[in-house]
Amino acid sequence: MKVLLDTNVVLDILLNREPFVDDAAMIVSKIERGELTGFLCATTITTIHYLATKSIGSQKAEKHIQTLLALFEIAPVNRIVLENALKGKWKDYEDSVLQESAVHSGVEYIITRDVSGFKNSKLPVYSPDEFLTILETITH
Repeated sequence: MKVLLDTNVVLDILLNREPFVDDAAMIVSKIERGELTGFLCATTITTIHYLATKSIGSQKAEKHIQTLLALFEIAPVNRIVLENALKGKWKDYEDSVLQESAVHSGVEYIITRDVSGFKNSKLPVYSPDEFLTILETITH
């Protein structure tokens, strides 16, 4: 099962944001164990690098990026993704780019804490806790 994690879910783990970190970490654990194939949008990597460099310095930021690149597949952002995202006329272009990148990469689900921002998504979109509940239902 291919899932794309929104930037906010990754930041929940990296910043240990309560009460969200546990659900996000559980999903990433499933990716680490090979139970799910995890994707990140290319823009998520650049955003996290930027934020991490500002808060913890470039060397630690680089280590976080290396870890993410080892664990996740990267959903590319190219001309087609950007053009399709524009055509979608979403309120938030960044969310539209993420969704189009996921579609382009064959992802099945988007996991975000901003579900309402993805109401026009072509893919099913769930919060981390909703996704874990659904996963529990279909695996038992």
